[in-house]
Amino acid sequence: MQQPNPDKNLTIKIDGKEYARYPVKTHLITPDDKDPVETICKYAKNVARKGDTVFVSEKVIAVMQGRSYQIDKIKPSKIAAKLSKHVYKNPAGIGLAMPETMQLAIEEAGLLRILFAAFIAAITKPLGIKGMFYRIAGDKARSIDGPVPYAIPPYNNYASKGPTNPKKISENISAKINIPAAIVDANDLGVRILGASKSVDKKLLAKILKDNPLGQCDECTPIGIVREI
Repeated sequence: MQQPNPDKNLTIKIDGKEYARYPVKTHLITPDDKDPVETICKYAKNVARKGDTVFVSEKVIAVMQGRSYQIDKIKPSKIAAKLSKHVYKNPAGIGLAMPETMQLAIEEAGLLRILFAAFIAAITKPLGIKGMFYRIAGDKARSIDGPVPYAIPPYNNYASKGPTNPKKISENISAKINIPAAIVDANDLGVRILGASKSVDKKLLAKILKDNPLGQCDECTPIGIVREI
């Protein structure tokens, strides 16, 4: 099978079993690819076989749903600008530490919830309790992706909301190609399974993908196949 990410270790051992993670190269997916299910299945159906699991980057689903935005077209509010100054700037990703991504979080989670999350974080952080902002702000805020310089252009200047209906999309992909499917948020900070068809073991899949085999640069491999070997 083709191995488009030569710098990635594409096998992993979990609980005594070995799994291969095959990245699937695609064209540069844009909002013009309006049907996520058709687009994903077009590539996955020729690679996946019985017993595999198809996993898809959440960001590419968001792009097709029109939920990815040029940074200079996002108009952050004053409160978004103020709140973003207090967010930790992680070297693995800017998260909500810029006014534009904070604005997307406010739109997704609601201003009151974001303000409450910020208030609780301000109280708990000096006590050594970390992560309370995202726990309270919720998955919609946690799914916001900011621009990164190593992303494939033009998406190095885009910010994205999380995809809508990831579980339904996963189920539709699975039904079309008769293979379990999942939409994942995988990066250097960890893995979250945003949606999956019924037969997917989410905890196991998160372990299998913990080192982010799809990559985040110019690989153009937003789809992957997991296969026990």
